[in-house]
Amino acid sequence: MEGYIYAMHTVAVLALDQVIPFDLSTPIEVFTRTRLPDGRPGYQVRVCAERQETDAGSFSLRAPWGLDGLKGADTVVVPGTANPLAPLSPAVRDALRAAAEDGTRIASICSGTFPLAATGLLDGLRATTHWIAADLLAATHPDVEVDPAVLYVDNGQILTSAGAAAGMDLCLHMIRKDYGSAVAADAARLSVMPLEREGGQAQFIVHDHVPTPQGSTLEPLLGWLQDNLADDLTLADIAAHAGISTRTLIRRFREQTGTTPLQWLHRARIRQAQHLLESTRHTVERIGAQVGFGSPTAFRDRFKKTTGVSPHSYRRAFS
Repeated sequence: MEGYIYAMHTVAVLALDQVIPFDLSTPIEVFTRTRLPDGRPGYQVRVCAERQETDAGSFSLRAPWGLDGLKGADTVVVPGTANPLAPLSPAVRDALRAAAEDGTRIASICSGTFPLAATGLLDGLRATTHWIAADLLAATHPDVEVDPAVLYVDNGQILTSAGAAAGMDLCLHMIRKDYGSAVAADAARLSVMPLEREGGQAQFIVHDHVPTPQGSTLEPLLGWLQDNLADDLTLADIAAHAGISTRTLIRRFREQTGTTPLQWLHRARIRQAQHLLESTRHTVERIGAQVGFGSPTAFRDRFKKTTGVSPHSYRRAFS
């Protein structure tokens, strides 16, 4: 937003013993690569640990911050650990509870939900974790409402995510809440996150950039599609513009984007619709037409299938 002054947001990533390296690196990478419209970094990231040296499985981690690094942070992220049932030390428990009392946003990734639940901060709340550990979480913490069928749960101050890449979904969701759609879109592109992921899990947020491989033979065509989303394009139209057969077009799309031309087009249209729902007051019907859907019903159906919510619900959440 032109003329708007953004304040630096501090994220403290808490490395517990037996921290899962992938879960630890996810928030570090996503947040440190986030840039504001003026080019400044959006986040300062602190890696914190209880002790000077932390077991990270195949290596040891020396965190530059102790538990005091949680103080004053805007967000605390708790990555997963290899042993989710490991006892939580009183010092870590107290530090997390103190952060919550100060109003700090606290998020967990994968099995990081277990130590977060051990603080009591999830009691009475809906939460998720890796699907393979969902039953264990429910049995261990019966006061937590466990939902294994979603990628993440946002309770406002307390957030939890499922396994692996769902941590990226959650980080991008927080970026959108902090800085808006455009900054989150750029972070999604840098993280090479697809607009719509397969796997049967519902996701509320859909990433703002469909796969656009830099330097590929499809790059000019994808740019043309992006500029002509409102047109009623058929597979034959796209192939004709590219100067190749439809069969070759489909094969190249599969090879370079992992999807079909029309699926890519649908995703790009939904991405543009998200931006318009967030940044304009246009009616849902008008937005559907602007992004190339032939009828409001077709737009609503595709939008809900892709995002899990209706256009109206999406606008209420993110406008």
